[in-house]
Amino acid sequence: MARPVRGGMAELARGGMAGLVGAGVSAGSQFLIVVAVTRGLDAGTAGAFFTATTLCLMIAGILRLDCGNGLIYFIARSRERTYHDISRYFQVALAPVIMLSTATAVVVFVWGDTITTALISGPAAAALGPALHTLAVALPVIACADVLISATRGFGVMRPTALLGGVLQPGAQLVLVGTVASTGVAASLGWVLPAAWAVPALPVLVLAAIWLRRRVPSGPYIPGTAREFWRHTAPRALGGAVQAVFQRLDIVIVAVLAGPEEAALYTAATRFKVVGQLINQGLAQAVQPRLVRAMAEGDLPLARRIYQAATMWLVVLTWPVWLGYAALAPWLLGVFGERYSDGATVAAVLAVTMMAATACGMVDVVLIAAGHTTSSMMNILGAIAVTVALDVALVPSHGALGAALGWSGGVLAKNLLPLLQIARLYDLRPFGAHSLPSLRPWHARDAT
Repeated sequence: MARPVRGGMAELARGGMAGLVGAGVSAGSQFLIVVAVTRGLDAGTAGAFFTATTLCLMIAGILRLDCGNGLIYFIARSRERTYHDISRYFQVALAPVIMLSTATAVVVFVWGDTITTALISGPAAAALGPALHTLAVALPVIACADVLISATRGFGVMRPTALLGGVLQPGAQLVLVGTVASTGVAASLGWVLPAAWAVPALPVLVLAAIWLRRRVPSGPYIPGTAREFWRHTAPRALGGAVQAVFQRLDIVIVAVLAGPEEAALYTAATRFKVVGQLINQGLAQAVQPRLVRAMAEGDLPLARRIYQAATMWLVVLTWPVWLGYAALAPWLLGVFGERYSDGATVAAVLAVTMMAATACGMVDVVLIAAGHTTSSMMNILGAIAVTVALDVALVPSHGALGAALGWSGGVLAKNLLPLLQIARLYDLRPFGAHSLPSLRPWHARDAT
């Protein structure tokens, strides 16, 4: 019988459920935010807002240097239950994030108008400029909040992530953005809507810091900590930056090559991909610390069991969503406004691609847990190359559909490459003896 991870498979199931609840609330909130913006603003202004927030999240994803996952790795591997030496990792992780995000914020704030001119032209540029200036101020807070929320998962708990990142932040964004979009203030004051979107990151940062401060005793810096931390994290920092670009580059490319109106259509038509991504993320956040321990201890049977169980649950939870979305897309997209129902073909491409990606399971998480951060980075670089090449070829003539096809090619490359690698190196496959048993309600109890 496979040895359970610390806390057992029942704890893994509870953590996964907490992650799914948070992911569900976050996905619903983000969907409703897009509805509020597309129905409350014209397509050009909505596209400018989506472009600005996408750029903000992309830059924040780069500047956090994947320090959150680095902290998870070292906290999860700690054998000291008091975590008396963990504070040294926070010191070396947060300092560069704070410095780089602050410097980048200054650059974006000063050169925001130049960036706007380089990206789009026309009436929508009047909305993008103020949005970039506003989000530049919030950039350090957004980047640091994400790192601290991630670090809480290193202690084997999901509640802070679910409550802060899954409920509080997106829920507050929905209330504030929905209120602003419905009043018409956003059309006359371009900075108000992005400010409403960014403000919730501040209380999330403060509450995450308080939670960690209670569990991480202060300690002196130990020589060699920076070298130890960055030897593991540096390859993944580049990989994390590339991943952040990959997740959101398509919207920016559509805005540049086809205009903000087409970017608004593409954002609306692909908004449902967030559902699958967040479900995947919710399970991955619960699974990652246990996979790190299993792979670090060479326990391949346990790693196989966790991987196959997580993949099966991903398929069970997401495939009905994608099938329903493909079938109901014309009606669902009409919720955003009359012109957005034209994105039904984009929705079909999205649904088929996400079903294929889900069937691969969380392959990148497994690869990183095994320590192959450089391979992960190279895989994502390859996926970005595929996406950009297809986008440049297809977006000018096919608009949002061309971007969907480019994104699809990149997603398939991003999942199939690590799938081949973990199968060859560790004989790990997404489906096997543990797939169907993972669905039995008594399975988790028997495994503890």
